Order: sequence, then structure tokens, then C-alpha cells
Amino acid sequence: MAFNMRPDKNPMPCQAPDVRSRNFEEVALGYTAEMAIDEAKRCIHCKNKPCVAGCPVNVHIPEFIAEVANGDFEAAYRVIAQSSSLPAVCGRVCPQETQCEGKCTRGIKNEPVGIGRLERFVADYHNEHCKEAPAAVPSNGHKVAVVGSGPAGLTCAGDLAKLGYDVTVYEALHVAGGVLVYGIPEFRLPKAIVQKEVDGLKALGVKIETNMVIGRVLSIRELKEEYGYEAVFLGSGAGLPRFMNIPGENLKGVFSANEFLTRSNLMKAYLPDSETPIQRSKVVAVVGGGNVAMDAARTARRLGAEVHIIYRRSEAELPARAEEVEHAKEEGIVFNMLTNPVEILPTAVEDVRDERYGWAAGIRCIRMELGEPDASGRRKPVPVAGSEFDIPLDCVIMAMGTSPNPLLKHTTEGLETDKHGCIVADERGATSVDGVFAGGDAVTGAATVIKAMGAGKVAAAAIDEYIKNKAKA
Repeated sequence: MAFNMRPDKNPMPCQAPDVRSRNFEEVALGYTAEMAIDEAKRCIHCKNKPCVAGCPVNVHIPEFIAEVANGDFEAAYRVIAQSSSLPAVCGRVCPQETQCEGKCTRGIKNEPVGIGRLERFVADYHNEHCKEAPAAVPSNGHKVAVVGSGPAGLTCAGDLAKLGYDVTVYEALHVAGGVLVYGIPEFRLPKAIVQKEVDGLKALGVKIETNMVIGRVLSIRELKEEYGYEAVFLGSGAGLPRFMNIPGENLKGVFSANEFLTRSNLMKAYLPDSETPIQRSKVVAVVGGGNVAMDAARTARRLGAEVHIIYRRSEAELPARAEEVEHAKEEGIVFNMLTNPVEILPTAVEDVRDERYGWAAGIRCIRMELGEPDASGRRKPVPVAGSEFDIPLDCVIMAMGTSPNPLLKHTTEGLETDKHGCIVADERGATSVDGVFAGGDAVTGAATVIKAMGAGKVAAAAIDEYIKNKAKA
């Protein structure tokens, strides 16, 4: 096969910014078969396969790309499916630029191979053309409970089901998918794709129980002692929002990004006939610079607002994916860099008879400059004296990160957590409670979908070993 030595990736077809900023349809349109084959031929099949080492679930990347180059897209899907339970998801939301593509040899002098775009193409091709559901594996007679149906829980459940385990996933919300359905907007990850992946796990025999808040409806002890589960995996994520504790955060019109996105993504509040309201604002400030901040800002933009991102460091330090930042700028979102909020301003006292009294009316910020590096290795932002200024608005969205819900800690005797509220687990996911494993954001704090999947995969193997060893004893 002749390699394609083109220096840059095949561009991803997208909706035009002035069109997509007014709808919730997916922004990226995906490669055609011709584009995928052309991009696949850019892979030079390095002997040491650095891209595989960069993938948290170790997808056999050169092998699946070789099948794409040959035009055998179903064979490519089978290669990916050996390692990943959610390829259509990962192809859309993984930060490939810091993982597989970040290790790509082609990226040393030119652009790396578009691994994520190819994974998305292969998964979409399979979902469109393959109508056969995966077959369930004969039962091995052992039962495992999985708490949480986000990427860690779904991956753990899928891997265990393929080994013959009777797996039940307990989800607190009314729809399975975790952060994939409540946190990531439709324009980045259509919910029909998540549902397709969930349906595939059900076909493998995984049972999913929704509206089940473990720690309230059932305890971990009850799952083990009364329901007969030999092991429990905790993949409950990190859904507890953080705030800045500045004056005015309790005003109306101030949201956590979690609440704002859940109302929009899960409850479809952006639809005219939705029973869940959402604030349609004129001017919105989103505080934070990560992917969640970009998601909240781009959602608010689609709801008709002028949107400002407020971030205390420079653009070079933005933690969000470069692609998300670029898309946000194209959609008209204003970036206020080296800026930090100090107070959220209420409506004026003379408006006391107005029904809007008690709402946020502005945000007071201070300019920042970068000083010496802090513990994270990034230069620490330092306030510039006398540089305060106000931005008039009617909505503030705090996207300052999240931490795990403390419910499981408080209801599970002996479950060790760290100072951030994260469950303490070893490299294989084992916790301080016998037979209880954990992984994903519940252990690491908010991270990426693929890292959570990797943790679920590792824990599934550890649970299999744990149960087999107990059976031998």
C-alpha cells in the first residue's frame, strides 16, 4: 500500500458557524468513506506503535486504520471493539490531541493522523450498516453490581458481561448514560448514539435499573448481603459542583454548569414544549475554561444569549480542547482572559417591586497577570490592583469543576476517601471494602471519558480475578 504523505489531516466537514449557533444538531458531520480511506493512508504503521500507548484503553490503532485503508470498515470496527465498548462516543469526545494523536509519529513534523475522526467514522458506519445485535455470552453463574451508568460503569459492565457475568447497572437518573447524557450537549454527542451503545450492552445481557440512588434506595451492604452480588463496582462519577464562594453566588440566575447542562441535555429544556424550564438570557457569563465551560457557553449561545467566557489565566493555559475553543470562537463567544470574578452583583434596590429583584445583574471582575508557577506547574494568576470592572448580565454559569457526591462515603461503612471526597482505590480499582471496586471520576475527580473507560476496563479484569480466587478458596 502506498502511504499518503500529505502533511495535514483531512478537514472535518462541519455546519457553518452562523447556522449551528442557532440549532442543537451535531456540529461535526463526519468523514465520507473516501475521506476516511485517504486519511487512513497517512498512517505509516510505526513499529513501536506509540499511538496505542497513548490510548487509555489500548485500542489496536494501526490495525484498525489498516482495515480502513483497505476499505473494510466492518473489520476495522471489530478491531476497535476488542478494546473499546463506546467507539462512537470516544471518536467524538476524547481529547485525542493529548492521547493517541499526541503520540503519533506523523505529528512530530506535521499534523498527526486523524485517529479520532477515523474511529468515529468506523463506529458510525457500523451503527448504520450492522443490524445484528451482539449475542449474550452463556452465564458463568456469578453476579456483579455496577453503580453508575457513565463511561466507567458501562465499560466495566460490558467487559464483565462478555466474560459471562450476570451484571446489573444501577443508575440514579431516569436514563442510562451518566455524564454522556446529562453533561455533553447534543451538538457534540447526539443522545441517540449513547442510546445505541447502551442498547448494545443490553443485548449482551446487561440489566439496567434506573431511578436507583445507591446509598438511599439500597446500600452497598444490601447489594452484597441481600441481593447476592459477589462484587460491586462504583462508577458514580463526580457530579457535585464547586463554587467560588464569592458574594452573590446565591442570587437567582446563578447556575452550576451541571444544573444548566442537565436541564438542557437530559431534560431537553431548550425545546419549546419541554416541561423543564431553562433561563433564556440576554447576556451570560461562564466562569471557567474547561470543556464543561465550553459546553455551557455554546449551549447558552444557542439559546440566544451574548456569552462571555471568564478565565483567570491566559488562552495558552485553557484546559479545554483546542477544537472546542475554536468552535466557541467561531460561534461568537467572547473570551475574557486573565480575568477573575470577585462578586456577582444583584439588581438595584430601587427594583424591589420588580419581579426580577434578587437576580444577578452583573459580574464584577478583576484583571490578572501570570506570576510564578504553582503546584500544578502552571504560572499562578495574580490580581492587578485597581483593575476591577463590571460586565452587565442576567445569568452566570459556574463551571469550576466537580467532585464526587459524598453519599456513598456516608452510607458505606469503611469506604475510604481522600480530602477531595474521591474514593481511594488501588491501581486495579480495589477499595478499602472487600469486594468493592471503583473507577472513573469517583476516584480521580472530573477527568476524560476515555480515562474513565480505562478504569472500568481495569476494574472488570480485577473483579473477574477476585471472584475466581474466591471460588477457588
